[in-house]
Amino acid sequence: MSTTVRVRLGRKIEDLKKKVLELGAQVEEHVRLAVQAISARDPLMAARVIDGDVEIDQAEVDLEEECLEILALHQPVAIDLRYIVGVMKINNDLERIGDLAVNIAETAVLAASRKHAELPFDYGPMAETARFMLKKSLDSFVNLDEKAAFDVCAQDDEVDYMKHVIHRQFEEKINTPPPRLEALVHLFLVSRHLERIADHATNIAEDVIYMVTGEIHRHRGALDVRETEAEK
Repeated sequence: MSTTVRVRLGRKIEDLKKKVLELGAQVEEHVRLAVQAISARDPLMAARVIDGDVEIDQAEVDLEEECLEILALHQPVAIDLRYIVGVMKINNDLERIGDLAVNIAETAVLAASRKHAELPFDYGPMAETARFMLKKSLDSFVNLDEKAAFDVCAQDDEVDYMKHVIHRQFEEKINTPPPRLEALVHLFLVSRHLERIADHATNIAEDVIYMVTGEIHRHRGALDVRETEAEK
């Protein structure tokens, strides 16, 4: 690859990084607004998330097209190729997080229509952890920080446990009359959406590990367990 082509590719990659960060910042804000809209029972705040999702969808499409164009025109190899493939996967995870924020915002609209009904679950700690994981995964992407990416992966179990606690609370609530089942199910599903946001943040961190090391970290824990059992 000539120096001129290498410089052009470098500029394209820097532009990709900038666009991923812009998309990531928008998605982070939507998650924050969606969770806040539930606690504040604010339908206007929820509407900002729902209406703004079209911009996230378009940004995801534009970024994917740019990645495909770079692959076709520059035919990158080694770390540059891993980087672009990683960006495409991160791009998809960010779009999915945006969709999950919309799901939470739609539940916020439902909660706003029941101003005097109890909000039975405390999403605060779970939402804070999921948002922190998302931010840290994007920071690890910016800095290609393998350690920070592994830290994000380690936190996923915390969110899973918090969701399990809320699930137990949900089971107790549905056995306590009157159950108001439809609203209760929607509110419980917020914990599921937050868990999925944390999962996607973990995916982003795993993609960063792949960018840096060339190793696929996904399912690594399960594979390690299987290898250990096979050795016994």
